[in-house]
Amino acid sequence: MWRAKTPDAEQVKALRQLREKHDLRPLAVHDSYLINLAAPPSVIREKSIEAFRGELERALVIGAEYLVTHPGNYKGLTVEQGMLYVAEAIVLAWRGVRPELQRGSKLTILLENTAGAGAQLGGKLEELASIRELVSPYLEIPVGFCLDTCHCYVSGFDLAQEAGLAELIRHTSEVLGLDRVPIIHANDAKMRLGSHCDRHAHIGTGYIGLEGFRRILNHEEFREKAFVLETPVDEPGDDLRNITALKELVFPKKRSTIKKSSRSGMNGGRMIRSST
Repeated sequence: MWRAKTPDAEQVKALRQLREKHDLRPLAVHDSYLINLAAPPSVIREKSIEAFRGELERALVIGAEYLVTHPGNYKGLTVEQGMLYVAEAIVLAWRGVRPELQRGSKLTILLENTAGAGAQLGGKLEELASIRELVSPYLEIPVGFCLDTCHCYVSGFDLAQEAGLAELIRHTSEVLGLDRVPIIHANDAKMRLGSHCDRHAHIGTGYIGLEGFRRILNHEEFREKAFVLETPVDEPGDDLRNITALKELVFPKKRSTIKKSSRSGMNGGRMIRSST
């Protein structure tokens, strides 16, 4: 739905208290999948900008550290036009946020890489970098990136192999900057390498596999990132099974520090679960 409810003040207070009590951080919010920031002037664009403004405001109200968004679909446009529309939409949405919420903001917008199907922006990391360059001078909050393991795999990075992971890390470092990637979505891939088909699988049951995730989780460049699950829920208990699968892949020297959390993966040893 395009409409969204303002968070209840008492629930926000309770959330903040629980986060402090259990040291739950970071808090990452994913925006609505209806939003298409790359859309040309249209009703969809107007609704997308307004919806993203609402996502920004709610993230600020609840004290989230990150808001993750997909760049969108540029169908009927050039890639360059699509990226310009995304940048403009983000700026317009931010300018519509209530000033009292903007002040002292600690929120970061994260552009997520995609499977790159059809006219989908974000299948190439260079597109994410270009959007950031376009939008950053006009915002008072930082813009970073979120990597999705399934999206990386189906867009051409063979994360099932050590060489493929090394190539992703090298390319990410050169194009995005690894320090600008605080969140990684941990999803196995149902579809083949380079298929550009976005179908998530349970950890270890797809083409990336357990050994692929073992290397990802324990790589020195990714070890302190927050990993967020977006795996399917086919049967009751799938969430816990996927979290457990990831925990079991972490090298023993760190395993004693892992805590189960509400929305992250492994940030200094914390496992975080996505709500999507």
